[in-house]
Amino acid sequence: MRIAFFSDIHGNREALDACLAHAERQRVDRMVFMGDLVGYGADPVYVVERVAREMEKGAVALLGNHDQAAALGQSDGMNEYARAAIEWTHQALDAASIDVIKTLPMSVTDEDRLYVHSEASSPHSWSYITDAQTAERSLRSTGARITLCGHVHRPQLYHMSPSKPPVFFLPQSSTPIPLMGNRKWLAVLGAVGQPRDQNPAAAYAILDTTLNEITYLRAAYNIEKAASKIHAAGLPQMLAARLFIGR
Repeated sequence: MRIAFFSDIHGNREALDACLAHAERQRVDRMVFMGDLVGYGADPVYVVERVAREMEKGAVALLGNHDQAAALGQSDGMNEYARAAIEWTHQALDAASIDVIKTLPMSVTDEDRLYVHSEASSPHSWSYITDAQTAERSLRSTGARITLCGHVHRPQLYHMSPSKPPVFFLPQSSTPIPLMGNRKWLAVLGAVGQPRDQNPAAAYAILDTTLNEITYLRAAYNIEKAASKIHAAGLPQMLAARLFIGR
């Protein structure tokens, strides 16, 4: 089975559409949306509705911290740009979209895999995987052989052998990575709608469970259009500017 993973779409319609079209050409069998469907971008309703349609066809979707904040209208602890986007998004979401968000689970176990937006040890805390230490905490908290998460907006990969600390690996785009069965793996996905690894192309990944390998991928999209919508909505200009530089 070939499973496509999309994380941190953040209301970016153009990036989502580009990734879905790219994934369709890769002949994927299933889709998993890893949370933060909304926030920052100007098309939250479109994104939620598009994901909901995929869920009707068997896709899995998770709750992200921006989804939760936007549905509730609460942005405590966020920076000024995120707060402004959450307040705007809360007003932009319709009742049907909020209902969809409220049904999303915090994590999903699928065979030997765990899907979670932030990390496995405490999904409700919205902690970040940023180094081997935080990766180890997550890896040791679950029996899953492969954990997949988002939240950080930068692609990362960690593997851990029994009784040894995790090893960090920087994945290269379009290069399949074998997931050796004698190790535990933690795949941190890049962001569809707001990459922060100095590459502005939308990021997603495909896990091939038959070949036992993961491939990180990038899809170019119309950044100018997505940014112009952010400006037109009156959202902070920084949210549009950072799309062009991937930071």
